[in-house]
Amino acid sequence: MSMMKGFSNAFRIPELRKKILITLGLVFVCRLVAQIPTPGVDWRTLQEIVANFKAQSGGGGMLNLFDVFTGGALGQCAIGFLSIWPYISAQIVIQLLSSVIPTLEKLKKEGESGRQKLAQITRWLTIFLCVVQSWGIATALSHPSALGSDFANVQIVTNPGLGFQLMTVIGMTTASLFVMWIADQITTFGIGNGASLIIMINITSRLPHALISAWERYFGLAGVDASAPLAEMPILVAFFLVVVMGTVMLTQGVRKVTINSTRRSVAGGSSYGMRQTFMPLRVNYTGVMPIIFAQPLIQLPSALIMKFTASGTRIHDFAQRLGNPDSTLHIVVYAVLIMFFAFFWVATQFNAVDISENLKKDGSYIPGIRPGRATAEYLDDMMTKITLIGGTGLLIVALIPMILMGWMHIPDAIASFFGGTSLLIIVGVALDTLRIMESHLLVRKYDGFLSHGTLRGRGGV
Repeated sequence: MSMMKGFSNAFRIPELRKKILITLGLVFVCRLVAQIPTPGVDWRTLQEIVANFKAQSGGGGMLNLFDVFTGGALGQCAIGFLSIWPYISAQIVIQLLSSVIPTLEKLKKEGESGRQKLAQITRWLTIFLCVVQSWGIATALSHPSALGSDFANVQIVTNPGLGFQLMTVIGMTTASLFVMWIADQITTFGIGNGASLIIMINITSRLPHALISAWERYFGLAGVDASAPLAEMPILVAFFLVVVMGTVMLTQGVRKVTINSTRRSVAGGSSYGMRQTFMPLRVNYTGVMPIIFAQPLIQLPSALIMKFTASGTRIHDFAQRLGNPDSTLHIVVYAVLIMFFAFFWVATQFNAVDISENLKKDGSYIPGIRPGRATAEYLDDMMTKITLIGGTGLLIVALIPMILMGWMHIPDAIASFFGGTSLLIIVGVALDTLRIMESHLLVRKYDGFLSHGTLRGRGGV
């Protein structure tokens, strides 16, 4: 009830109502871009090939991931297939390189001017990634035999050649840059982070298909009998609610580290008293990054090995089991990679030494811990323990869809909403957006979305 009242109050504030309408309009335009087919592509033939790959890989693997993240743009090879992902990839690359390249690290610390330079570098890298990825897509569409011997006589492109490749590169690159511009406009004039919202909308656009699949599974559809007992549905719904609650707890969970300040600067340069604050260390500090890194590192090597080795050999069978989400080998390797990247991301992005030095400069300290090196070691040890807990929670959420598909034979369209990257992004972005809306409500003396307390966002990716 409080949630519905909060949404009602949001439209009573002219400024907030304008931001919401701008966001909805720009998201609608973004979805239109994802529906425009690439000229010269027989998308019906492409859909048959995609369906064939999904059937062979027990859920689609990377193809299904691309289809979900692009909001169905893969099946019809839309010009908006790349969507916002080259921009996101460029941001991740620059963020990682900023930790190891001194020049980028210096720009990161230069304030607003440095951030603008990094943003410009990110945009140029986005253009480069768009060109490379779209050229690869155009080449693969022009030569379907490279996808396997089964497609040697299949023609996806009406008139393959350099002209088609250049047209595809220009179309997909322009569409991706347009989506990037839309994301910036949403961030500036709308509600929330534009890039995150576009990804969330792309994922949730698959929800109607998931609901139809659920109806077909439990009630039958168009002459097709139900394939599962109706008693399974309430159990699955209850399990979904439990998973969502667990994901919310994982997303919002923090470990508060007490910080005491020995002085407090005021007007005129004087200082006085003791102030106690808290440093929040997020349980899921890595966000969805470990899952995003882990999936390609399993699927791509598996696909390459299977392509260049003879069927029936040991290494070919090994690669086939590695790429099959139902196999024990795939699940074990996937779990190891997720935990590895959880610690790797924290190691590259969480700088305990810088934090301890900043605390020392501000005259702040952690009670019972000496400033300087001891503080850095304490924070590093604390973050390691938190990452173990957060990585384990992330691992559980990531494995749930695979377990549902493998053990209960739940269709991937349904299972993808029970965990993994999809649910983590939906929950995280929804919380961030609602928190921003709630801040507008509270400033204008309206009630928030919760009866007690306030919403807390992720505070990052």
